[in-house]
Amino acid sequence: MLERLAAPDGVMAVRVTGQVSEADVAAAIGWMDEALNSHDKVHVFAETEGLTGADPSAIVHGLANGAHLLTRLRRFGRVAVVSEQRWVRAMSRLESAVLPGISYQVFDTTGRNAAFAWVCGPDAAEA
Repeated sequence: MLERLAAPDGVMAVRVTGQVSEADVAAAIGWMDEALNSHDKVHVFAETEGLTGADPSAIVHGLANGAHLLTRLRRFGRVAVVSEQRWVRAMSRLESAVLPGISYQVFDTTGRNAAFAWVCGPDAAEA
């Protein structure tokens, strides 16, 4: 399940729990498109809690409908990933390594507040 969190303008903040569905992926892509259409830079805060995986249809939908976001990578600013699950933090570090130019930081749950403050930063609302 995907839940959008309150965040300053220019920051897309989400909480992901349990199993990710196709509808969750579609919503996330839509939110990101909205943010990128309104801001020169978009920062991302993502926290997971009890993430169990993604439906196969969610993966297919993400690949088919989210690929256009790769052409806009230079528009992503800070990305913070918060998770109690080591495998999520490890995958986030791997993603960081293959997406140069995006500033990633990965946190465990004790660093949630620091992660949110870092992503929001003083320039989060720049358009």
